[in-house]
This record gives sequence, C-alpha cells and structure tokens, in this order.
Amino acid sequence: MRRALNESALARWAALFLISLVMFATYYFYDVYSGIKSTLQTEIGLSNADYGMMYGAYSFTNSFLLMAFLGGMILDRWGIRKTGIVFISLIVIGTLGTAFGASGYFHSGTVGYGFLGSFLQHYSPALKLMVLGRIIFGLGAETFYVILNKIIAKWFKTKELALAFGINVAFGRFGTAAALILSPRIVAHAAHWTSAGWFGIMLILIALIAFIFYLIIDFRFDRQMSEMKTAGEPDNFSIRDIGLLLTNKSFIFIVLLCVTFYSAVFPFLGFAPDFLMNKFHFTPVFSGKITSLLPFGTVVFTPLFGWWCDVKGKSASIMILGSFLLICVHLIFSLTSLTPYVPLVILGIAFSLVPAAMWPAVAKIVEVRRLGTAYGFMFTIQNYGLMLVPLIMGKVLDATNKNVPAGGTLNYFWTIILLAGFGILGILFAILLKRDDKRMGYGLELPNKISE
Repeated sequence: MRRALNESALARWAALFLISLVMFATYYFYDVYSGIKSTLQTEIGLSNADYGMMYGAYSFTNSFLLMAFLGGMILDRWGIRKTGIVFISLIVIGTLGTAFGASGYFHSGTVGYGFLGSFLQHYSPALKLMVLGRIIFGLGAETFYVILNKIIAKWFKTKELALAFGINVAFGRFGTAAALILSPRIVAHAAHWTSAGWFGIMLILIALIAFIFYLIIDFRFDRQMSEMKTAGEPDNFSIRDIGLLLTNKSFIFIVLLCVTFYSAVFPFLGFAPDFLMNKFHFTPVFSGKITSLLPFGTVVFTPLFGWWCDVKGKSASIMILGSFLLICVHLIFSLTSLTPYVPLVILGIAFSLVPAAMWPAVAKIVEVRRLGTAYGFMFTIQNYGLMLVPLIMGKVLDATNKNVPAGGTLNYFWTIILLAGFGILGILFAILLKRDDKRMGYGLELPNKISE
C-alpha cells in the first residue's frame, strides 16, 4: 500500500523547514526596530506613546476587525494554499510600507508624504505610514501564523507534533533574537540607519520564495490524499461550530492563558533594550545583545520541551510552571537591581515552556475541521493584548516620568509591575485549564506521540 507523503520523515521535515523560514522572517521584521528604539525616535521624532502606538498597530485589524479569527474561518473554507497566498501577500505589502515610512526617500517629500501630512497633523507622516504598514503586516502575519499551525497539525498529528511546533516557534524566536542583535549593528555600520528595515524586507522576500516551494509539496500531498480517498483538509466546517468552540471551557482557558502570557512577554521585548539602557546604563548595541538572551534561550528550550510533551506528556503542568517563572522574572526586574542576565535566561525558559505545550494542546481540545477557526480566534484575542499593552506601557512610562528631562534616565518600575500582573492572570488560567482537562479527559497530561 502506498504511504502517505507525511509518513516520509524527509517530506514532513522539509515542509516544516520551508514554513519555518516564514516564521523567522516575520518575527525578525516584527522586532526590527525594537533594538534601535532610541534611534527611531530621534530620527523620526516619536514620543514613547507614539512608539507604543506604532509597535501595537500590528494588532489593530486582528483585534478590532477580528481578522485572524475570520482568517481562520477562511482557512477552514478555502484551504491552506489559497489562504496562504492571500495573506503572505499582505505581509510583503505591509513590511514594505513600514520600511518605506521610515526611509529618507519618503521624508524627502515623495508621493504620499503631503497627503499623510494633511490630516491628524499632530502625528508625523512617517509615523502614520509606519502605523499603516504595521497594520497591514499584522493583518497578513497573524492569519499566516494560523495557517502555519494548521500546516503543522496536518503533517505531524500523532507524530512529533509538539517537537514540530517547538522548532517552528524556535525559528520565530531566533528571528526576534537576530533582529535585536543585528539592527543596532547594521545602524552602527551602514551608511544610513534605515538599512536595518530594508534588511528585514530582504528576509521577507526570501520567506516568500520558501513558501512558494512549500505550496508545491502541499499540492502533491493533497493530490495523494485525494487518490487514496482520504481527505487531506476536511471541508465540512459549519458556522455552528463557532458556538461549540466558545462553549468549550478548556478552549476558553487556553485562549485566556495565551493572551495574558504573551501580553507579558512580547510587549516587554519591544521595550526591553530601552529598559536595560535606562536601568543598567548599557549601550544600545549591548542592550540589544543582552535582550537576545531571551529569544535565543527559546531556540534551544522550545524544541526540547516540545519533545518532552511528545514522549512524556505533562503539557498542562508545563504551562503552569512557565507562567510561574514569568511572574518571578518581572518581579525581580521591578523590585530588585539584580543583574539582568539570569532573569532573562529564566524568562527565555518560561517563554519556551508555555508555547511548547500550549499550541499542540489545542489540537487535542479541538477537532481538525475547526482547527483553523480555533487558532484564528486565539490569535485574535492574543492581538488585543499585543495591540493595547505596548500602548499602555508607553503611557505608563510617560506618566511616571513626567519630570524626567529629554535624554534623562526613565524609571520602568510601574511599567514592569503591569506585566507581572498579566503573569498572575496567566497562571490562574493555566490552573483552571489543568482542572478542566481532568474533567473532560482531553489528555493534556498524556504524550502527544502515538506509538507505532
């Protein structure tokens, strides 16, 4: 009997590698300006609140317009290939718009500069174009992450599911680390500081090519499934299935864990280099390098913890542990002046534990036909946090440093305490998830891999 294409280790790992390149490039561009926050603010003239607005604009459509949720429904209807082409195109357009908004060519008064300067004049045209670019980028990227999750579930369910998720996440974290390290170095050595953004664009284009190669493999897989009279992508999704998702307590708990946990991590990364510069008086380059300890830690630990979930289980307990470590780290940062190295490594471990267990757990709680919608709903709710928390952090930072002169040392105490509060909510939802799993029997504490 002919074996399915996903039974070939070479084929499924090749597919994972190609889609993980997209993960790397989009995560790189998400944080491409984080390591050069002060340079960006100086060159374009942004307040901390403006920077938070630009950073959080990524999540606008996915929050207010529920686009990641709708994208998940579209994915369950249209399938991976058609949906993927649409949303990776938005990624390319959004990243180009963001980098162009920061460019000297745009500042020189090119097409669109005058129009953007004609309204909301208390915001600069550069800020407005960067916000628009981030919005389009976020619209494409967040739904594309939904697509990536469904691709992994499609190729790896009952196999190395958590390990595959972990490797995919590791590529994303490595993209973040690379952005934090390379952006300040590119600015320091390039002819113009905007080269950092254009380098991110180059990576996005490489990712586009990689996804095109993946589409060829995906087409072969689905054609083979059709020939074997086995549905590669179930298409019997119904709008009524949404109600079943929203009444599933375990699913709601894991969604709430997702938004609170990521709200305490990703926005922190956006401010971390500046936080380290102000609290520990590091240079911009060194601050980006130290901050990269966090995503670099996840590159190693996320696949490792994913492997553990595959062969040993204990996913629910791992989510509780990761949430607890997150709280400890933010309390150390806010309440003490201890060296940042150890807390950042611990935060990297926490940032590995929860995603390694959480994303594969959804495939146990939710049926395959609703998986795109489920992941889309998670990303939508997560994006409320990713949009609002950076803006709130910026406002808290400004409000608690009113008397600090320009270029003075900022006090991040209340800003980091805010993140610790999100961590406390996260551990509460993780505990409720474990309790509900015992009641429903989803098997979150059991191994993911089925013995062959």
